[in-house]
Amino acid sequence: MFMLMCNIMMAIMIAMTMMIMCSLISKVSKKDREKMSPFECGFDPKSSARTPFSIQFFLIAVLFLIFDIEIAIMLPIILTMKWSVTKTWTFTIISFIIILVMGLYHEWNNGVLEWAK
Repeated sequence: MFMLMCNIMMAIMIAMTMMIMCSLISKVSKKDREKMSPFECGFDPKSSARTPFSIQFFLIAVLFLIFDIEIAIMLPIILTMKWSVTKTWTFTIISFIIILVMGLYHEWNNGVLEWAK
């Protein structure tokens, strides 16, 4: 029992020593604010996280994702052309493109793609 208690105390002491050493070593100086600032996104991380953003930018990003996924779906379909029936393959591709163009037309008609009003 005494050996178990000694092992537990030793483990606790090692863990506490490591935590104290890590907290002492990892102190960030205030001089390095420019060095620690994010340089890629351009947003200040110290400001409020609830600042408004442009809804047009968000909608354009969603459109980009939709058309990016479209290309990821279309490439394997093109590769399967030689193994499938030509009429079925053509109907699938044309219906897929028509659905995407109708969605794009709907968003264009609603003014989603207008930046300045």
